[in-house]
Amino acid sequence: MASGNSTFSVLGADVTIRGDIDASVDLHVDGKVEGDIRCASIVQGEGSEIVGGVEAETARLSGTVRGTIKARDLAILRSARIEGDVHYDSLTIEQGAVVQGTFAQAGSQPVAAKTAPQADGSDEKPHITLAG
Repeated sequence: MASGNSTFSVLGADVTIRGDIDASVDLHVDGKVEGDIRCASIVQGEGSEIVGGVEAETARLSGTVRGTIKARDLAILRSARIEGDVHYDSLTIEQGAVVQGTFAQAGSQPVAAKTAPQADGSDEKPHITLAG
């Protein structure tokens, strides 16, 4: 974790954490986390993977997340692959991002993501694919 005068912590691409992370500072994740993350703000690198929930005031996700996401201000970038429910106040999704789960704005009921037809014409899995 960060020292008392640090404003952010970085988990490099070569780091794997197994367990929950609680941080009162901003967090930059380039490695792999197997556990829940709670922090002030999170920036996720493209090659990173989080298997667990993410809870932050602001989140900028560009890697893989398998778990529930709760953020006041959420940006899902084009390289992101999300498998889980998404709770937010403000949401931005770049073209090319993939989300499988439900969306719920704070204080509202969850809404299932629209299903995109599969190549065979079926639409079994709910997800959003914004292709560029």
